[in-house]
Formats: sequence, C-alpha cells, structure tokens
Amino acid sequence: MSVYFIAQIKINDMVEYNRYLEKCDEVFSKYNGEYLAVDSNPEILEGEWDYSRSIIIKFPNERELENWYKSSEYQQILKHRLKAAICDTIIVHGK
Repeated sequence: MSVYFIAQIKINDMVEYNRYLEKCDEVFSKYNGEYLAVDSNPEILEGEWDYSRSIIIKFPNERELENWYKSSEYQQILKHRLKAAICDTIIVHGK
C-alpha cells in the first residue's frame, strides 16, 4: 500500500534551508520515493495557509518511507530543514 509524506513548511531562514536542499534529492533518490507535488503557491479552498511550501512525496510502502526518514544520511541534513523552518509533516496511508 502506498504511503504519502506530506509537509507544510514555513521557511524562516532561506540560507539554512538551502543547506537542506543541496543534499535532499541526492539522499531521497536512494529510497524509492517520488515527488508528487512541490508547491509554493497552492490554491486555498478552505481555512488559512501560512506556509512557504507544500510537499507531497509518495513511497511504495511505509517501510521505504521509514528507511528514508530514519536513514543516517537524511538525519544529517534534516537538522538544516528543522533549524530553518517550522515544519508540519504527516504520513497518509493510501488505498
């Protein structure tokens, strides 16, 4: 069953966030994930959106997502994203 990593990100420090961006695709490519959307200007249908960017990443299963997220390579760069931004992330299970 596919799973989706969904992130709402409010960037506060673009220099630090760019340190994350410099390495994230290289690490991500090793874990069978697929970017479905990266959007800095989504259409708001309801409520409020106080973020800089929304991201949806699809993984073939939860194990692949966990392998990526918990990998030492990703953990080394994740600190840059978390330092540079407020991040609300969830895992959504597909059908």
